[in-house]
Amino acid sequence: MRRRLGLVALGLVGCLAVSGCAGGEEPSILGKQTLVAGVRPDLPGIGFRSPDGRFEGLDVDVSRYLAERMGKKVRFAPALAADRERLLRDGKVDMVLTFWLEPEWTQRLAFAGPYLLSYQDILVRDGEREVRGVRDLKGRRICAVTGSGAAEAVTRERQVAAVPVAARSYDDCLTMLGDGRIDAITTNDTILAGLKTRRGDAFRLLNARFGERRTGIAIRKGDPDGCEALNRAITLMYQDGTMAAFMTKWFGTSGLDLSDVEVPQFEGCL
Repeated sequence: MRRRLGLVALGLVGCLAVSGCAGGEEPSILGKQTLVAGVRPDLPGIGFRSPDGRFEGLDVDVSRYLAERMGKKVRFAPALAADRERLLRDGKVDMVLTFWLEPEWTQRLAFAGPYLLSYQDILVRDGEREVRGVRDLKGRRICAVTGSGAAEAVTRERQVAAVPVAARSYDDCLTMLGDGRIDAITTNDTILAGLKTRRGDAFRLLNARFGERRTGIAIRKGDPDGCEALNRAITLMYQDGTMAAFMTKWFGTSGLDLSDVEVPQFEGCL
């Protein structure tokens, strides 16, 4: 019995020293030397995977900064909207960026942040003049990326009878908008700004801002220590001006208002 208790005590000491135990459910991200960040491969300016396999965008820069502040290395894995929760649950990634803080997801996952506040907006073809706001999407075909929730924010939250058209990625949405299969794309204004920057004058961002969107970093439940460490790093990223520099770097020519880049109010780690 004494030997058994001694082994338990040693295990607890080792757990606390390495990772804070993370509530005993899952290993904490604090115990890892390299964090695997799931980022979107289909969102120019946010997370985009080039043909040579390299990742770039705001979420890539943010992930590198946070990992460095936590004394970690980081590598990236593609995380489409439909795959991101599964990737977390299967342990393929340690955190996923560009994840709205919604009750549906906070019941199953833990979240650091938010690290970004934005609004939902609408992207249309440049020649479109009849769509000026969310109510004008009635009867219009809008892109519905699997696992995103942005189309539902129009049809369910605002009760606008738009017609969702399924797509796997926002890259597919942009193609469908360009060839006329859909009439609009609606999601975070930063995502739409990145899409517009990629195609230039072919599309127009309406600046019809509606529905504040709090974008967080999803991690597995049971890791409050890792969550708090991410929140401390996010705070520093705003305080030292790095986040403002990142926003200017990726969206400075998009027309987004970047005059007020302040650290968001955190949800709290559970």
